[in-house]
Amino acid sequence: MDHSYEPILSDEERARRRAQRTAARKKKQQARRWRLLLQTAPFIILAILLAVFLLRNAHRPEEEPQPEAPAAVPAVMPEVLPVEPDEPAVYTISATADTVQLDDTLPSAYAVVVDRASGNILAEKSSETVINPASMTKILTLLVAVENLKSLDDTVTITIDITDYCYVHDCSVVGYEVGETATVRELLYGTILSSGADAALGLATYVAGSQEAFVELMNEKLEKLGLSDTAHFTNCVGLYDPDHYCTVRDMAIILSAAMDNELCREVLSAHTYQTAPTEQHPEGQTLSNWFLRKIEDHDTEQAVRAVGAKTGFVLQSGSCAASWGEDSTGREFICVTGNAYSAWRAIYDHVELYKTYCG
Repeated sequence: MDHSYEPILSDEERARRRAQRTAARKKKQQARRWRLLLQTAPFIILAILLAVFLLRNAHRPEEEPQPEAPAAVPAVMPEVLPVEPDEPAVYTISATADTVQLDDTLPSAYAVVVDRASGNILAEKSSETVINPASMTKILTLLVAVENLKSLDDTVTITIDITDYCYVHDCSVVGYEVGETATVRELLYGTILSSGADAALGLATYVAGSQEAFVELMNEKLEKLGLSDTAHFTNCVGLYDPDHYCTVRDMAIILSAAMDNELCREVLSAHTYQTAPTEQHPEGQTLSNWFLRKIEDHDTEQAVRAVGAKTGFVLQSGSCAASWGEDSTGREFICVTGNAYSAWRAIYDHVELYKTYCG
């Protein structure tokens, strides 16, 4: 494929667009608040009227027949939603007096180990330093896609824009070809297990119409998780960009949020997945989570074993990994590391961190 792509946006234009996105995001938040107020106001009024009605009837003589409750109430009440569907739980992690400050004996330059139940940081190393998260980004891509998808059985057609983007930026891919179709479910697994940029871009297009619009949803999610001060994403695949960043603490929170979603947890903990046959791939494709397959050879005797993970690599960040582990009682821990000198080193660091601080 002979393509010579050049960046089409100047620095000034990118800055202008970022400013527009920020303004648009604030406008959406204001609109959401007003929408929530308008949605809940009738039910608040109804509740007040019902309370007044019951209070008045409570003072009537016992022999006086009590009127029936308004028939419309049962039909209306099921529509009441106490919280908007996209309201996230609150995720916080913090260091304590017992938090171990790791030194250079840990090869990874950045690390955080968290007891998920308490949110306490068990050990850390430069955990609040801003880094490029590389393909760990795709954990948020997965979460945002799952929270906005319509049906797992919907199909997405891979376009030349998607394949060319992957070609130009030398992305890791599942290997979809132009015109090939895949279900949304397959794209979810392809995004995580194969770290496929083609799958991630397919999801972004399916959910939001474009990667740019999908990234807006990603940054809105970061804001809802309380991470917007230290995290901001510019793409859904993890390409290096000075404006694409977060801390390993941020990534631990993103992973924890994904773990609370049953489908995300299923995808992140899968070792392999077989796609359906297509014209381009008559036997389908076997997708594989390299980190999980390899780490199981090194943590079989450990009290805590990694059961879900996503790796990443860009030159500017070295090898990165985010995983969660469980002990025999089901107690969960999160480990995120960055800037290891190899993918194998990232695995060894996770094994050692679980063994030393989570046993």
